[in-house]
Amino acid sequence: MSPLPASAKSRPGQPDEKHDDIRPAAAHVSAEGPSMVEAAYDRLLVMINEFEIKPGERVNEVAVAKKLGISRTPLREALNRLAIEGFLIVRPARGFFCRELDPTETMHLYEMRAVIECAAVRLATERAAAHELASLAQFLKTSSSTDDYPIDEQVAYDEGFHEEIVRLSGNTEMLKVMKSLNQRIRPLRWIYLHRGRPTTQAEHRHILAALMAKDADKAAELMGSHIRRRHDEIEEAIRHIYGEIYVGKRK
Repeated sequence: MSPLPASAKSRPGQPDEKHDDIRPAAAHVSAEGPSMVEAAYDRLLVMINEFEIKPGERVNEVAVAKKLGISRTPLREALNRLAIEGFLIVRPARGFFCRELDPTETMHLYEMRAVIECAAVRLATERAAAHELASLAQFLKTSSSTDDYPIDEQVAYDEGFHEEIVRLSGNTEMLKVMKSLNQRIRPLRWIYLHRGRPTTQAEHRHILAALMAKDADKAAELMGSHIRRRHDEIEEAIRHIYGEIYVGKRK
């Protein structure tokens, strides 16, 4: 079974050299603890997703380096990584900016998700082998107990489920598109999972059950509903977030 995206992490102690399941691959941590870049990345991710750095705001590298007690070099490496993962945008000669939460862009991304994933799950009902579905079921069982994991690991598990279904379609071009799409959606997944995921796991189990039953119509219907529900919840979360940032603080 194929590995998850490079950004995915696992719980400490999980192997990172074999990919006989679809758990996130372990991040490298030295014996002395996380590297300075990794520590800066983790802290910046919290600052972005807790809206200490607001959507659309320019990252003040001097102020952030001082706040984190590090030099500009590891900070810049961490910022570049966050830009690659879609949390930040680089504007030439201007620096790094926190990504805006654009409702129109969000709608377009989730419409594209629905097109790719509904088609992929149909193909997967025809092409996935029994042992591959069994492995996906085991992964889903493992991921059902990740609520106490750090958010980035929860995001990786959620991405992993959806990417594995696309992989099971046997269409490598679909998988390439899905990986690119997931990179752009990652900040939105973070928002949703950060605010709880009361129905996600149950919906994943229903999709898998339809896959195992080889019911392409049901699997595609469930996948479409799942993606539309996530989009609606994320849109609501974005409105709430902007209200907290720009309205609530004026009171």
